[in-house]
Amino acid sequence: MKVLFDTVNVYYIPQYLPICKKLLENGHHVKFVCYKNKNNVDVFDSLFKSIEIDYQWVSNEQEAAQLYVKEKPHWVFFGNAFSYLDEVHKVSKTAQLGHGIGPKPSYYHKSKTPMTVRFMEGELRLKNIKKLYPNDEFVQVGYSKLDPLFNNEEMGIDLVKLNLDPNKPTLLYAPTFNPSSLECFPDDWPKHFSEYNVLIKPHTFTYTREQYKKQRRKLAKWATFDNAYVASSDVLSLVPFLKTADILISEASSTLFEFVSLDKPVIVCDFFKLKWSYRGVFRYRFKKRFGKDNVLYREIGTHIKSFNELKPAVNEQLNHPEHYQSERKRYTIEHVGPTDGNVSKRIVEYLENN
Repeated sequence: MKVLFDTVNVYYIPQYLPICKKLLENGHHVKFVCYKNKNNVDVFDSLFKSIEIDYQWVSNEQEAAQLYVKEKPHWVFFGNAFSYLDEVHKVSKTAQLGHGIGPKPSYYHKSKTPMTVRFMEGELRLKNIKKLYPNDEFVQVGYSKLDPLFNNEEMGIDLVKLNLDPNKPTLLYAPTFNPSSLECFPDDWPKHFSEYNVLIKPHTFTYTREQYKKQRRKLAKWATFDNAYVASSDVLSLVPFLKTADILISEASSTLFEFVSLDKPVIVCDFFKLKWSYRGVFRYRFKKRFGKDNVLYREIGTHIKSFNELKPAVNEQLNHPEHYQSERKRYTIEHVGPTDGNVSKRIVEYLENN
């Protein structure tokens, strides 16, 4: 088979790679189709060359559609909705694979225009989407991004190589870009956690979008502390960080689901630096959008309302990892799905059989 992966944003790649690997093992041809208007071409050219996978750049969605019609692959994977499905469906079948299992309504609404199949993660998500689109094809397989964690292919972060202490517990701070808690953390916050390794993995957009330059200034200051490592823009995958960290700090992000599937504790930041259109008299916009999103994480772990609450919360959770253990198990079943390391195998078998 020939299988193409529509890669609107480069952070889709960790979700695609385990499937790509399994396809190549089975003798199929794979190509990533990447968008120049969304990504830094120079940075990611080196990435694709390092992983030795065929790829091609397109300028926009229309050009991508023209490529698919020309190449006539057996399958095209999409991480989001696509405007030219009717044209693609004349020559290929399509599979939708969400690039994250986040809380936003777009997670479900991207299936408004049906693809041949959408691969789903957890039981509750499958149930919900079938109610919305009862005539479409949905197959629960799990979350392919996490396969390397559960089949023991992922080795994690080499702390010694980063001049960190492997004998210390390790925190992972993985803030999203908007609305984010990042700018609410003090310039010297790693110093307050000197007895821990501090791993910081920002969202790709923090590095690539002009409006987040203040976030980048914070990252530069945090990177100066001996016990901290701030991942640079060319560090793509969060998966090694998930493997190594003992506890996760984040906001409303699919990263929370990913981490609890490893039965490790999370701390949810309920404080944010809001853009002007969410502040003051416009705060209702934030509550309308984000308040509904964040309620999904109510029982996933400890919530904090300010940075000052972080240190006690970290200490308490690491001393009592049994807290929220039953909730972590439930969230994994409902949102992440099977964690047997064989998600990509199930997806590839479906493609081959159809």
